[in-house]
Amino acid sequence: MNKQELVDAIAAESGLTKKDSKEALDAMVKSIGDALKKGEGTSLVGFGSFSVVQRAARAGKNPKTGKAIQIAAKKAVKFKPGKELSESVE
Repeated sequence: MNKQELVDAIAAESGLTKKDSKEALDAMVKSIGDALKKGEGTSLVGFGSFSVVQRAARAGKNPKTGKAIQIAAKKAVKFKPGKELSESVE
Protein backbone atom coordinates (compact mmCIF):
# COMPACT_ATOMS: atom_id res chain seq x y z
CA MET A 1 0.00 0.00 0.00
CA ASN A 2 1.41 3.38 -0.98
CA LYS A 3 0.56 6.76 0.52
CA GLN A 4 -2.30 7.50 -1.88
CA GLU A 5 -3.89 4.11 -1.24
CA LEU A 6 -3.59 4.75 2.51
CA VAL A 7 -5.25 8.17 2.12
CA ASP A 8 -8.08 6.53 0.13
CA ALA A 9 -8.50 3.86 2.84
CA ILE A 10 -8.57 6.48 5.61
CA ALA A 11 -11.18 8.49 3.70
CA ALA A 12 -13.36 5.42 3.13
CA GLU A 13 -13.09 4.23 6.75
CA SER A 14 -13.55 7.61 8.45
CA GLY A 15 -15.95 9.42 6.15
CA LEU A 16 -13.48 12.29 5.74
CA THR A 17 -12.70 13.74 2.35
CA LYS A 18 -9.53 12.58 0.63
CA LYS A 19 -8.07 16.06 1.11
CA ASP A 20 -8.78 16.03 4.86
CA SER A 21 -7.45 12.46 5.13
CA LYS A 22 -4.21 13.45 3.39
CA GLU A 23 -3.80 16.48 5.68
CA ALA A 24 -4.41 14.32 8.77
CA LEU A 25 -1.90 11.69 7.61
CA ASP A 26 0.71 14.35 6.78
CA ALA A 27 0.18 15.99 10.19
CA MET A 28 0.61 12.63 11.95
CA VAL A 29 3.82 11.81 10.07
CA LYS A 30 5.21 15.31 10.74
CA SER A 31 4.33 15.13 14.44
CA ILE A 32 6.01 11.74 14.84
CA GLY A 33 9.06 13.00 12.95
CA ASP A 34 9.28 16.14 15.09
CA ALA A 35 9.10 14.09 18.30
CA LEU A 36 11.84 11.74 17.06
CA LYS A 37 14.07 14.70 16.13
CA LYS A 38 13.77 15.89 19.74
CA GLY A 39 14.80 12.42 20.93
CA GLU A 40 11.33 11.60 22.22
CA GLY A 41 9.53 8.36 21.47
CA THR A 42 5.98 8.11 20.19
CA SER A 43 3.61 5.36 21.26
CA LEU A 44 0.29 4.57 19.58
CA VAL A 45 -1.51 2.05 21.79
CA GLY A 46 -2.47 -1.03 19.79
CA PHE A 47 -0.35 0.01 16.80
CA GLY A 48 3.21 0.34 18.05
CA SER A 49 5.93 2.68 19.16
CA PHE A 50 8.62 4.68 17.39
CA SER A 51 11.93 5.51 19.04
CA VAL A 52 15.43 6.68 18.17
CA VAL A 53 18.35 4.33 18.77
CA GLN A 54 22.08 4.99 18.50
CA ARG A 55 23.90 2.61 16.16
CA ALA A 56 27.57 2.10 17.02
CA ALA A 57 30.35 2.46 14.47
CA ARG A 58 31.34 -0.86 12.97
CA ALA A 59 33.46 -2.52 10.34
CA GLY A 60 31.86 -3.60 7.09
CA LYS A 61 32.69 -4.75 3.59
CA ASN A 62 32.14 -3.08 0.27
CA PRO A 63 30.03 -5.73 -1.51
CA LYS A 64 31.39 -4.75 -4.91
CA THR A 65 35.13 -4.87 -4.11
CA GLY A 66 35.21 -6.89 -0.89
CA LYS A 67 37.39 -4.17 0.66
CA ALA A 68 36.96 -3.49 4.39
CA ILE A 69 35.33 -0.16 5.25
CA GLN A 70 34.39 1.65 8.45
CA ILE A 71 30.68 2.39 8.89
CA ALA A 72 30.11 5.52 10.99
CA ALA A 73 27.90 5.64 14.08
CA LYS A 74 24.45 7.11 13.49
CA LYS A 75 20.98 7.50 14.90
CA ALA A 76 18.21 5.33 13.45
CA VAL A 77 14.45 5.09 13.86
CA LYS A 78 13.15 1.91 15.46
CA PHE A 79 9.56 0.68 15.26
CA LYS A 80 8.18 -1.92 17.63
CA PRO A 81 4.72 -3.19 16.71
CA GLY A 82 2.06 -3.29 19.41
CA LYS A 83 0.35 -6.46 20.58
CA GLU A 84 -2.88 -5.84 18.64
CA LEU A 85 -1.01 -5.16 15.39
CA SER A 86 1.17 -8.23 15.82
CA GLU A 87 -1.80 -10.44 16.54
CA SER A 88 -3.76 -9.09 13.57
CA VAL A 89 -1.20 -10.37 11.06
CA GLU A 90 -0.80 -13.88 12.47
